[in-house]
Amino acid sequence: MQINDKVRSICDSFDKSDNILVAFSGGVDSSFLLYILKKYSPASVSAVTIKTPYIPEWEIDEAIDFADSLGVVHEIVEMPISESIINNPGDRCYRCKSVLFSEIKNLARRKGYNYVLDGSNADDTRDYRPGMKALDELKVQSPLLHSGFTKQEIRQQLREFGLKIWEKPAYACLLTRIPYNTEIKIDDLKLIEDSEFYLHNMGFPEARVRLHKNMVRLEINPDNFSILIDENTRNRIISFFKEKNIEFISLDLEGYRMGSMNTKK
Repeated sequence: MQINDKVRSICDSFDKSDNILVAFSGGVDSSFLLYILKKYSPASVSAVTIKTPYIPEWEIDEAIDFADSLGVVHEIVEMPISESIINNPGDRCYRCKSVLFSEIKNLARRKGYNYVLDGSNADDTRDYRPGMKALDELKVQSPLLHSGFTKQEIRQQLREFGLKIWEKPAYACLLTRIPYNTEIKIDDLKLIEDSEFYLHNMGFPEARVRLHKNMVRLEINPDNFSILIDENTRNRIISFFKEKNIEFISLDLEGYRMGSMNTKK
């Protein structure tokens, strides 16, 4: 098939002597990057996924399945919560990416990779993303960003490639569900992960569960408000959270939006 000029430009910037390591979360952007490099680049392409307590298990599973479907070498590296982010500071994303990508760069040096790439795109410059600074400092390359690929363009390309992940909801690490300057607890992360998995399976794929002590604030697409407040659905959700000792369950009337915790740093 005829491929996008931006795709061609990215892939042609590498040659067969290059050995690329893609920081692969399993999300739409890094999946797209891994796919086009594997399919259209002459370089050798591998992937690494960091597994931490604040990445949902299903995301790791999806990353494994996708990498396996492409036949790429894929390594899972388990890491604990860094002490530098244990209290969820306002620059958490910068600190986190500094730690995680330092590990990825070390892995790349040990195994002879001459490029480390990530899936940041042009839209990532429009939100509060302190982690981008860490990528610059560590000299991690972001070809989708530098070629001007937006999230919409990436989804459209994936759709044209016939890959179902084109409609995969946007995910973000579970630390984004907890207010800044709050101690990160494994039990809280597990509660959020289980709750979002439950809501996704109920038909709210974009749902976010923001945790505020003994209260959860649910963010879903406003188009689905009427479904959520249906008596049967509402009662199921209430029962689920009450069983987890959550005292207050609220629906955010602004609905799901990226970075809603960023105004509360």
